[in-house]
Order: sequence, then structure tokens, then C-alpha cells
Amino acid sequence: MIDRLEGVRRLTFCGQAHIEAGAARGRRIASWPSLKTDLRNAGAEWVDEEVVVDGNLVSSRKPADIPAFNREMINVFSRARAHAR
Repeated sequence: MIDRLEGVRRLTFCGQAHIEAGAARGRRIASWPSLKTDLRNAGAEWVDEEVVVDGNLVSSRKPADIPAFNREMINVFSRARAHAR
């Protein structure tokens, strides 16, 4: 399901939703350090960066990362829109 979406965003503890949905495997995901082990156990590559883009998945670690996260989301949606034309 996630691969079909034009842009998927994720902030902080939403990483748990990817784990529960089985959608973390093979993805690079930024999150709070407390989710590091869970994400790795679910098959994700945990990344400690303010924003990570993995295909259509944009993730970040904490509220202070929101400006960088928002910039990347705009880029993802812009690329999807250009591709749809």
C-alpha cells in the first residue's frame, strides 16, 4: 500500500505504525532513538538524521526537525506532481 502513495510522511513515533503494518522492512527511517531497536528488528535501517527520504517515505526524528521535514515533503509532492503531468 505505501509504495502506491504519492508521498508518505512520518514524524517521530509514527514509525511504530510502519512496524505494525509490516511496512518498515527494507526502508531507511529516521526516528527518536527509542524506536531504533524496534525499527531494526522490523527490518528497517534506522538513521539518526533530521530528515530521511527513502523513495516516497519522508521521515524525521523530532519536532525540531519539522522545517527540514516540510522542505522535503514539498520536494516529494512537487516531483510527484511533475511526474503525473
